[in-house]
Amino acid sequence: MAPEGPREPSRPVIRPRRLRRTAATRALVAETSLEARQLVLPVFVNEVLDAPRPISSMPGVVQHSRDSLRAAAAEAASLGLGGIMLFGLPATKDAAGSAALDPEGVLSVAVRDVVAEVGDALPVMADLCLDEFTDHGHCGVLDAAGGVDNDATLTSYVEMARVLADAGVDWVGPSGMMDGQVAAIRDGLDDAGHTDVAIMAYSAKYASAFFGPFREAVDSSLTGDRRTYQQDPANGLEGVREALLDVDEGADVVMVKPALAYLDVLRRVRDAVDVPVAAYNISGEYSMVEAAAAHGWIDREAAILETLVSIRRAGADVVLTYWAAEAARLLTRR
Repeated sequence: MAPEGPREPSRPVIRPRRLRRTAATRALVAETSLEARQLVLPVFVNEVLDAPRPISSMPGVVQHSRDSLRAAAAEAASLGLGGIMLFGLPATKDAAGSAALDPEGVLSVAVRDVVAEVGDALPVMADLCLDEFTDHGHCGVLDAAGGVDNDATLTSYVEMARVLADAGVDWVGPSGMMDGQVAAIRDGLDDAGHTDVAIMAYSAKYASAFFGPFREAVDSSLTGDRRTYQQDPANGLEGVREALLDVDEGADVVMVKPALAYLDVLRRVRDAVDVPVAAYNISGEYSMVEAAAAHGWIDREAAILETLVSIRRAGADVVLTYWAAEAARLLTRR
């Protein structure tokens, strides 16, 4: 009996490649969308500037003057972005972060400027923290031993929230990771008649090395670190616990920050809560892509969109990103 020759491989019946064959088909079956309305643009406004100042570690990002901030807000609205998040850089700092509580301080003025510029076209958000305003660079006031005094800081946060609400802010973003901050701010806002101001809580905020360029962006005065109040990068369940606590305290939206190194935490938080979830694509994540692209090592525009899609795929309803405006323009070219 003659030996059999080589057998033809059986033809696959199930061919997933059928749904990848053309761009139109891929778009039809895409599991995750990326749209301008899901993106929030973080911006920095410097009280002493008359013109934008480039941030060297974040190519393409600037510290804004009041005029350039208004222009950036108008562009954000015209692009259909989901919001704009304001960070204020005051002319002077002190141990208490007094400028954060000043109705005529840089952040309150910025809120009024942007609200006047865009109206209801997009939510105007403001970072609610003291770190940009304190001469020691920490997110709260210090006790006699030099540690951050949690409960004394809550008093400042409540006053800051009221000042920002009086200025017309739509959302406040408490980012200091103080225990009880959401409950204190919610009570303070409600007692002042600002029941419509939303709270986007920085719930799972980690003591991350990827915050480095942000220090330049906000002219940080910090020495040391924030490990006694920001979360340990080794902990995932703790991030879920923090988010659940914030929801119980009245948070309208919870956030995971940073995004890329914590996509697993983002997924767990999304599965655990019944409010919208945000993620912050932070400065170091931005700068890594920009640096690699500047060396020609990656396709910059493709990497931007892939980064943002990955954050959405992990469960973020809202993505804060310095690429928000550019990504919106890229999406119109698809």
